[in-house]
Amino acid sequence: MNSVFHLAYHVTDLDAARAFYGGVLGCAEGRSTETWVDFDFFGHQISLHRGKPFATADTGKVGAHMVPMPHLGVVLGLDDWRSLRDRLEAAGTEWVIPPQVRFEGEPGEQWTMFFRDPSGNPIEVKGYADTSGIFAT
Repeated sequence: MNSVFHLAYHVTDLDAARAFYGGVLGCAEGRSTETWVDFDFFGHQISLHRGKPFATADTGKVGAHMVPMPHLGVVLGLDDWRSLRDRLEAAGTEWVIPPQVRFEGEPGEQWTMFFRDPSGNPIEVKGYADTSGIFAT
């Protein structure tokens, strides 16, 4: 079954969200009202509603890192991941975990980067040279 996920969460400022998700991440804007805006988040639908963002804590142990939980993420092919990394660096993004390879030489080898949107919502972007390794054990 092939499907598209939908996730709705809070942001503090819709204009800042538009600049970040649309401008920096390159996500196409969809429908909106005065209190929310939809984006095509790499083929999936996110709805950003004005409000208080959810609380997060660095409680997810992955390799040598404690990652923010909960977090939103997307998996890209490595070329697209590198292109997005370059756009984020050019925009002066502050990294939670800077771009790096994880599980090198192991099943599921991946490149990862963690950052936050302007409202503090954590986002992880993973890149795979071979996407057949996404669910490797």
